[in-house]
Amino acid sequence: MNEKWFFDDLAVGQRFKSASATLDESAIKRFAGEFDPQPFHLDDEAAKSTLFGGLAASGWHTAALTMRLLVDSMPLAGGIIGAGNEIAWPRPTRPGDILTVVSEVIEVTPSTSRPDRGHVVVRSKTNNQRGDVVQVMTSKLIVPRRTG
Repeated sequence: MNEKWFFDDLAVGQRFKSASATLDESAIKRFAGEFDPQPFHLDDEAAKSTLFGGLAASGWHTAALTMRLLVDSMPLAGGIIGAGNEIAWPRPTRPGDILTVVSEVIEVTPSTSRPDRGHVVVRSKTNNQRGDVVQVMTSKLIVPRRTG
């Protein structure tokens, strides 16, 4: 996708849908080994006796995959520049899950102090192949305005 979206192109209710990404067991363990080394992310057997009842990806791994999908599906001019986020993981992400992100613009506010940009709030839901929501992220973004 070569078209870049500026603040002026965005409206409340506008949606963006990503491609899909598959999460495999080796990726879950590799990410966890480096960034979130807890038994329910690293060891199949140990994970069975935890709250998750089996191997689960780190929420941060789900967030990183979501970010990758957002970069490819929401081509904002200047990039996706965050000014704050709220994130929740209502369900664990499991090996073999195929993730897709649907994002909706929920607020568009021109900057009162910087006329070259605006603030956009986007709610992104990451779903698995069954349609279960595994992550909800509400992001405050800074988006440049068209110049000229």
